[in-house]
Amino acid sequence: MSPEVGDRRVRRSRRLLRDALVSLVLERGYADVKVEDITERADLGRATFYSHYTDKDDLLGQVVADLQEELDRRLRPLVPTDAQGFTGKPVLEMFRHADEERDAYRVVLRGEGDGRALRRLVEARTQAAAAVFSARAEHFGVTPRIDVEVLARAWVGEQISVLQWWLETDPRPLSPEAVTEMLLDLSLRGRYWANGFEGQPPAVGAEGGQERR
Repeated sequence: MSPEVGDRRVRRSRRLLRDALVSLVLERGYADVKVEDITERADLGRATFYSHYTDKDDLLGQVVADLQEELDRRLRPLVPTDAQGFTGKPVLEMFRHADEERDAYRVVLRGEGDGRALRRLVEARTQAAAAVFSARAEHFGVTPRIDVEVLARAWVGEQISVLQWWLETDPRPLSPEAVTEMLLDLSLRGRYWANGFEGQPPAVGAEGGQERR
């Protein structure tokens, strides 16, 4: 067998196992899926499974890794650190990718596998966002007004929450372009504007007890 044929066979087996896990988890829930169920659905032997993965947790981890790798590849040209950003292009690309890989994203965003896959996704996206925010601030010689870690987690958490709702709603309540535009407006104009108010939000003072939302 040539190396090329062997590589194709490996990729095919891994894809079949991944698709089997995802479909079974959506049907039964992660806790009720066994390795035997996965191999039966994929029409592969247990030996093939264990030649690639140690257990179903390992396979779920690979699902997240594959999503991250492909998403990073698609986002890389859209997030140059020498630009101020806020174009909406990376967000739009993420929603498009999630639409293409809907079932895999749904498994992850539902917190299947005791939330490990979701935590991996959130942490990876947060680290990537924090790195971009820090690099941009350094490039333009500005100082973030909010801790970059908080800023990145707020940005990612907002997207993840909206993405989860968007993927679980059938038919989609908004197009990828429409939801991206809303998130971009929210990022650029803030929640005060998004709530329908005009002008500047009222000052927050210790005496007045007002809270900016």
